[in-house]
Parts: sequence; C-alpha cells; structure tokens
Amino acid sequence: MIRFQQNTRPRTDTPSHLFAIGQTVRMKSRTGLVQKTAELFEIKSRLPVKDGSPQYRIRSEQETYERVTTEDNLEPVDNPAVANNPAA
Repeated sequence: MIRFQQNTRPRTDTPSHLFAIGQTVRMKSRTGLVQKTAELFEIKSRLPVKDGSPQYRIRSEQETYERVTTEDNLEPVDNPAVANNPAA
C-alpha cells in the first residue's frame, strides 16, 4: 500500500535556470582554449533539468535549426559586439 504524506514541502534540490529567454550565450570550449570563431546563440526556451543540469533550446542566426543543450555547456556573452569582433 502506498501512502502519500499531506502537507509535504516541495523539493528544493532542483537547480534553477541561470539564463533567461532571449539572452545571448556561447558554447563553452571543450579544449579549454578560446574559440576564434565563437558562435553566438539566443536562448529560445527553458527545458526541464536533465542529469542535474537545466536544459535550454538555443538557436544561432547562422543556422536554420535549434539545438538543445545543458546549462553546463553554455557561458554568458557580456558584449555581443566584442564577441563578434575580437579585435575591438
């Protein structure tokens, strides 16, 4: 027999999303080196947590499709103009 507890507290151990919809981000470098052509992505939507990391649907202006990635693969872009032109 399964018994449900009444007045239980909601789980608070689920990580919250760090990035907002519409925010510009870039994929983290897997080698630890700065990427020369860092592609920028816009957060299109927030998705449920997977393996302890929040997920996002992202899209680049250069691509015709959207990607799904976890938060640990993304980093914020402070100034998109500088990111597009590293010499600035």
